[in-house]
Amino acid sequence: MAEPVTPTGTASGGQSLRRLVPRIFSRAPSRDALEELMRTVRTHHPKGDIAIIERAYRVAAKAHASQKRQSGEPYITHPLAVAQILAELGLGPRAIAAALLHDTVEDTDYPLDQLTVDFGDEVAMLVDGVTKLDKVKYGDAAQAETVRKMIVAMSKDIRVLLIKLADRLHNARTWGFVPPEKAGKKARETLEIYAPLAHRLGIQTVKSELEDLSFAVLHPKLYAEIESLVRQRTPQREQYVHTVIDSVESDLRELRIRGRVMGRPKQLYSVYQKMVVRGREFDDIYDLIGIRILVGTVRDCYAVLGAIHARWTPLPGRFKDYIATPKFNLYQSLHTTVIGPGGRTVEIQIRTHEMHQHAEYGVAAHWKYKEQMAGGKNDPKAVDQDMAWLAHISDWQAETADPGEFLDSLRFEIGAKEVYVFTPKGRVIGLPAGATPVDFAYAVHTEVGHRTMGSKVNGRLVPLETVLNSGDVVEVFTSKNPDAGPSQDWLAFVKSTRARNKIRGWFTKERREEAVEQGKDAIARAMRRQNLPLQRLMNQDSFTSVAHQLRYEDVTALYAAVGEGHVSTQSVIEKVTALVRAEEEATTGPIDLPPVGRSKAPRGGDSGVLVRGAPDILVKLAKCCTPVPGDDIVGFVTRGSGVSVHRADCTNVSSLEDQPDRMIDVAWAPTSKSVFLVHIQVEALDRSGLLSDITRVLSEHHVNILSASVQTTSDRLAISRYVFEMGDTVHLDRVLNAVRRIDAVYDVYRVTTS
Repeated sequence: MAEPVTPTGTASGGQSLRRLVPRIFSRAPSRDALEELMRTVRTHHPKGDIAIIERAYRVAAKAHASQKRQSGEPYITHPLAVAQILAELGLGPRAIAAALLHDTVEDTDYPLDQLTVDFGDEVAMLVDGVTKLDKVKYGDAAQAETVRKMIVAMSKDIRVLLIKLADRLHNARTWGFVPPEKAGKKARETLEIYAPLAHRLGIQTVKSELEDLSFAVLHPKLYAEIESLVRQRTPQREQYVHTVIDSVESDLRELRIRGRVMGRPKQLYSVYQKMVVRGREFDDIYDLIGIRILVGTVRDCYAVLGAIHARWTPLPGRFKDYIATPKFNLYQSLHTTVIGPGGRTVEIQIRTHEMHQHAEYGVAAHWKYKEQMAGGKNDPKAVDQDMAWLAHISDWQAETADPGEFLDSLRFEIGAKEVYVFTPKGRVIGLPAGATPVDFAYAVHTEVGHRTMGSKVNGRLVPLETVLNSGDVVEVFTSKNPDAGPSQDWLAFVKSTRARNKIRGWFTKERREEAVEQGKDAIARAMRRQNLPLQRLMNQDSFTSVAHQLRYEDVTALYAAVGEGHVSTQSVIEKVTALVRAEEEATTGPIDLPPVGRSKAPRGGDSGVLVRGAPDILVKLAKCCTPVPGDDIVGFVTRGSGVSVHRADCTNVSSLEDQPDRMIDVAWAPTSKSVFLVHIQVEALDRSGLLSDITRVLSEHHVNILSASVQTTSDRLAISRYVFEMGDTVHLDRVLNAVRRIDAVYDVYRVTTS
């Protein structure tokens, strides 16, 4: 149903838009705007520092003296209008002063240093925060990067975002003077980002007007049509609303409760959304009557609710108690829908006056309250504690490196419907619709999320991918293993941005650690094969120098690059060897390092086995049974490959005994250079991170793994086999015991048959 905006430059287009949507051609009121601003601030802050506002106005008026808006008005009308919007929201004098000055640093030659001297650090910080939001304007990621800067700024002081929202609201009121293409782009951006942010911060007055103005620019004809339909039905609707209000006021008098009853105005964009998204007719939407009741206390809210349900029949499933379980933006109210007079449906909201302030002005109302309680000094910590959502946003924006991905996550986060669940101790946790116990665990704490292994919902064991509903009591079970981690499968069903980022971050870190170990082992193995002095080379600064040559931050990054296959092992060894040779030649003269490349030395001398009567014969340890010192062994003379040594109980020995003339006596005589192959099998209950834990333990015991295979059965039994080199067979028992202590491993043993 999207309707294209009329192209720029056509006189008829501008005239048509002015006729259809006159409200976006608004100009500044003719009365003294500064006096009006002062009166509004005094109403909310009778003891506030009004002088700072007057000084800010004088500085801003002087700085913008030669500038004009596209509407032809003096530029100072814009900061005055922004300040007026914030004053009506109840913000204090310093925020109002920052609003008056918010464009001076960016658009005039008034520097930030001078502003700091004139108005103090707090006002300068707010102005600087707003200014930084518009610094990045070029490239594909411009919008995403600008929004990211906004989130960073608002995490330091939420008033930065309030000033930006007020700035966008006043600009929206004057979109009629902007070329239609530019106005359309700004309107779409406003509907995607700014209006939902205002909603999340609980500022309904700003959110509603931003949505209506954006709707007016994007779909002017539809806007005009819905406005006309609303205007035509207003008299009959108001008459019915008065009937309902009279009945409710009668109930209040009987209850002896002082309260205020009013009709809820219909928002044009909301009507349009219901027509498009829900496919409903205008009459069905507009006939839904809305009533709001404001009373003094929470007790009165529930008393009025009881009286209304006694008078009219409530619709099943339409009662919501947001007083007991507030929304993320601290919205509190009782919602119910009843069958009113004449059988028409009536939506009713019941709240206290304080709740109403929070519902309309959101976090701005919190600032007003905090400033008054602190005697004019703001208390940002208190606001941050109240608005936990801001902390979550600030947290995951730092974890998401890609601006585009961050913007997509933000759109989901601010647009997602919420469910409210309870911890076993009764704490309320807000989660996006469709969330699972894994999302719940990460909302409680990152470490709880990482170690989650099971869950209960309402006392029943459930799978981790179970979708949670509002009111569920959720409990999660965690692993006691300090190295426990998440499963990559969780990414398929988690809904919250926080959980998704934490899981991805864990695997990124885990993969890097594994790559570092693999790279380090690969270099060590290659150097051993080439008979290079391992300790001598690895302990020098040569690896750091090579890392910098290859433009890696440090040695760890170089090892990770080798492990991930970005840099070849041979290339690193050649560079290190060349560097060491050059350094030592410069200090002590020429040295004799073995040439880089595969060693030509025979491995027969490393077998650790002596053949009786033939000490110089080539000896090979059989791979079918991988004998090691301590095993009973027999020798078999092969054709052209020397003597093959097997375990005495090897399954292949029985067939070899048919040729007794080729059997020969052998004995163990291991040396310091002897290296043996060992096969082990590990049996464990399958869990996330198991393979990583096993390889980590083997690496910690300096085991050189040559190959590994893993199989997982349908009953979650994981069987893995590892082949590795070992010089000291006494060390094998220590390795097996270490692997046996890994969480979920119930058996590990050496395999002697292939």
